[in-house]
Amino acid sequence: MMEVKNVAFIGLGVMGFPIAGHLQKNGYSTTVFNRTTSKAEKWVENYQGKMAHTPKEAAQGADIVFMSVGNDNDVRSICYGDDGILAGLKPGAILIDHTTASATLAHELENACHKHGFQFMDCPVSGGQSGAEKGCLTVMCGGEEATFEIVKPVLGSYARQIQLVGRCGAGQRCKMVNQICIAGVLQGLSEGLLLAESVGLDIHQVVETLKFGAAGSWQMENRAETMSKNQFDFGFAIDWMRKDLGICLEEAAHQHLDLPLTKAVDERYAQLQELGCGRMDTSALILALKKQA
Repeated sequence: MMEVKNVAFIGLGVMGFPIAGHLQKNGYSTTVFNRTTSKAEKWVENYQGKMAHTPKEAAQGADIVFMSVGNDNDVRSICYGDDGILAGLKPGAILIDHTTASATLAHELENACHKHGFQFMDCPVSGGQSGAEKGCLTVMCGGEEATFEIVKPVLGSYARQIQLVGRCGAGQRCKMVNQICIAGVLQGLSEGLLLAESVGLDIHQVVETLKFGAAGSWQMENRAETMSKNQFDFGFAIDWMRKDLGICLEEAAHQHLDLPLTKAVDERYAQLQELGCGRMDTSALILALKKQA
């Protein structure tokens, strides 16, 4: 089995910055690349790793290269071309995509990697910025079992739950299920809170009463009280959730499935974007319901 010593991380957003930090702190010699150079410089200052000036340079000599960027096209922009990751990977190296992207892209990258003697896994994550900072993310992995066994202990540097859910593309499809479930929970929580407020219930008492029962959820425990106070300046932005739900609905269309609740929530998020709320946390869904009340 490959001994992993050198890794690279491409994309130092709110997730990538702390994840790359955990890799460096856990003994993996980490080289980072970010389109905004100042973020890479700040990361090096914090963690004493190395920075590269192109994705290709970051990938050179790495046993594993991790990516965490915005969408399918962002992934393609750092993978392909003369300065892309694939131009710098050494034979047998592993490319891991933490971006929430389409399963179609996962299959495309798997084919591109295999053509050149590389390995690939789609490994989207859940747990948000807080989970990344605390090193307790959930990672949904799609790929070969032999590759998974190599990367699992490395992923353990920043993840609490790591699961191989199937072949390439399965990780992204599992993340779609995750986002669909979150959308449904937030819809139900928003409607429940509207009723609770309307009848004069104390929201804190409601949460403390319900959170350990069948209605309990992470969203209830962490978002119900801030929702009741109209506090949304944190967390996972509506803009990103709409990107993710678009991927979910596209996959559902490919499978000839109708997801009415997901469509309805996506439409409400679209309304909030039109009102300039795109950077608010997804729990701001309750605002769309209040406007309809």
